[in-house]
Amino acid sequence: MTTTAPIAVVGESLVDLVWRSDAQAVHPYPGGSPTNVAIGLHRLGRPVTLVTCWGEDPPGTMIEEYLGSSGIDVLRAPSASGRSTVALAYVNQTSGSATYDFLTAWDPVRIPISKHTILLHTGSLAVVVQPGAAQVLEACRQLHDRPGRAVAVDLNVRPAVQPDRAAYRSAVEQLAGVADVVKASDEDLGWLWPDQHPADAARALLQYGPRLVVLTRGAQGATAFTADAEVSVAAPQIQVADTIGAGDAFQAALLAALLAPAPDGNQSVRIPTAPHELEQVLRQAVVAGALTATRAGAQPPDLDELRTATAAHTWLGQALAAGPRP
Repeated sequence: MTTTAPIAVVGESLVDLVWRSDAQAVHPYPGGSPTNVAIGLHRLGRPVTLVTCWGEDPPGTMIEEYLGSSGIDVLRAPSASGRSTVALAYVNQTSGSATYDFLTAWDPVRIPISKHTILLHTGSLAVVVQPGAAQVLEACRQLHDRPGRAVAVDLNVRPAVQPDRAAYRSAVEQLAGVADVVKASDEDLGWLWPDQHPADAARALLQYGPRLVVLTRGAQGATAFTADAEVSVAAPQIQVADTIGAGDAFQAALLAALLAPAPDGNQSVRIPTAPHELEQVLRQAVVAGALTATRAGAQPPDLDELRTATAAHTWLGQALAAGPRP
């Protein structure tokens, strides 16, 4: 089975068991980073197919029902083990930040990518948990080698599933070699390269081949790095409910901005390089992430919400465009 959506999101669907620091109960929520990105893109009006897998077990039943009601196009790859991934999310009620542990199963038998796909997104567990990670890398490589196509990756580092830092770094470096856009948080890069400032690590990732690296810094905003420019934007000041799904909403808004109408009436991928374009894309993405952080759980904004909130955010500071570097 294949689809005609121009965006394919490849990765895990799972059930988050959310444990809040001030609560006595654990609540299950279906999600997963790639799944959240796909739903975010759908809410922003972008045609997208989620390529994922889940097991024939109680968490899988919850995932299937959730995806069925989401409105997104789902391509379910067979699972070799028949198991679904479960994540335990510990939410600090004071800061809203979450830490995770996982019972993982990412073992799609195959990852079908349509000939109509022009933008492939992946990340999180899907790029590091074997045996599925090897298939994801190959799918990225094949699309990356086709003219007019692009690969985007959100590292979304999860040491709980791969505590070997050197092995994780190796996987990231291989992935960056077949990616056009790489997004990572300061926490991601701080864990992968603890001896470097996250901004320096982001610049270093450009050497592997991406045309754009985006560094998110939570409440401090985000920075885009290209071969010739660096642009930063501030994040809106908000009351945080929790940070679950905020980075995924950021990524969905970033990806949505990469699609543009082609002369033939279809969609094409355009990766911005000019500082003013990068500033516009980043501003939209930080607002999407901030809106999601004001809500409990992964609830990305729809297009009208994002447009309204982005317009209200334009007064917050100017982008810091470095221009060409010597």
